[in-house]
Amino acid sequence: MKKLLTVLTVALLCSSSVSAQGWLNKIKDKTVNKVKDKIEKKIDDTIDKETDALLDGKKPAANESTTTAEAPAAEKAPGVATTTDFKRGSVVLFEDDIKAEKVGEFPSKWDLFGGTVEVKKFDNANAIEITDNGAITPLIKEPGAYLPEEFTIEYDFYYWKEKDNIGLNDFKLILANTNSRKDYPGEGGGSTSFVMKHSVCADAEHGYEYNADRTGKFEYKFTQGWHHVALSFNKRALKVYFDGNRVVNLPNVNQPTWFCFQVPFEYHNLTFIRNIVVAKGAVELYDRNAQDMSAVEKAIKETGKFVTNNILFDTGKATLKQESMIEIMKVADYMKKNPTARFEVQGHTDNQGSDKINDPLSQQRAEAIVKALEGLGVDGFNLKAVGKGSHEPVADNNTEAGRAQNRRVVFVKK
Repeated sequence: MKKLLTVLTVALLCSSSVSAQGWLNKIKDKTVNKVKDKIEKKIDDTIDKETDALLDGKKPAANESTTTAEAPAAEKAPGVATTTDFKRGSVVLFEDDIKAEKVGEFPSKWDLFGGTVEVKKFDNANAIEITDNGAITPLIKEPGAYLPEEFTIEYDFYYWKEKDNIGLNDFKLILANTNSRKDYPGEGGGSTSFVMKHSVCADAEHGYEYNADRTGKFEYKFTQGWHHVALSFNKRALKVYFDGNRVVNLPNVNQPTWFCFQVPFEYHNLTFIRNIVVAKGAVELYDRNAQDMSAVEKAIKETGKFVTNNILFDTGKATLKQESMIEIMKVADYMKKNPTARFEVQGHTDNQGSDKINDPLSQQRAEAIVKALEGLGVDGFNLKAVGKGSHEPVADNNTEAGRAQNRRVVFVKK
């Protein structure tokens, strides 16, 4: 650089003609431009280097050879930790990402209880919109209950921070416990095990109801956009996660049998869901007092049969009461774990009424239980329904307590 400036100075002193001066001016301009380009390149290289360092989370060096010592790490404040232990069940029972659905049509993998439901293009992807007090449930061809003793449910929903000053609104996930899926189970009460509502707009409260009459609330700060909801049920324990964060943890919830979504308002272009997955399996059950063997397994191992008075029917009918599914699912779980074992499903009545009525009634009730077990995934080939009527009492039919014992179901291993 110094040599270049010396030559330029000498040339300027020595030149006296106009042509020489013009030539020198050209050299000067060319030299200045080259120097300017070199300086600008060096500045750009330095900026790029420091920018890359910042993006990588590193403190840029003060110069090429000397680096500045990093400041000591800030003292860490104590925190409160909880688990984010959700894990999808191992066997997918139902899945719908909506991608293949036709916009403007009702989603083909769902059934409708009421309201308006259709596929819409939202946020550059297909999604299900539910409105006009709409309620939908997965279109499962097999009748009756389909949720196993351990399961997970996942879905994405879109959260609005604020939209057109809409007030309190909510989106409901409903876990029913009835054996029939023909009717909408309602938003709570005895026909549901768990109902969770989470807001669509910022001023709505999040809450839930379970086991007919127990309620609770939870807080979660949503940002506007898509969020992931995950629910895990394991025998009795129910947990809910929003974006991987656990917000509900209930130790004892009645066994659900099927589920649905419901939106209790009529606004349009507001409620959207997608990527729904139901799977068998759940987060590991925390139970310090858990026994190694279930009551069903223990009874069959010791006596060759399992006797229960917890499978109930409507009076004089073969219609299963909703609370019966809890016991039936326990039996189904054992049978599926022992797929080669065969069972005689015996229906027994008390002596109220004639044999002409009781004999066929007990047969019909045994058949209803077999059908319920098949709906839960038990191989019907291993089941035989047998109606015993009132012919094999185990207690005194002259007392109500005795008659209650005689009204029983027996699963006899063959």
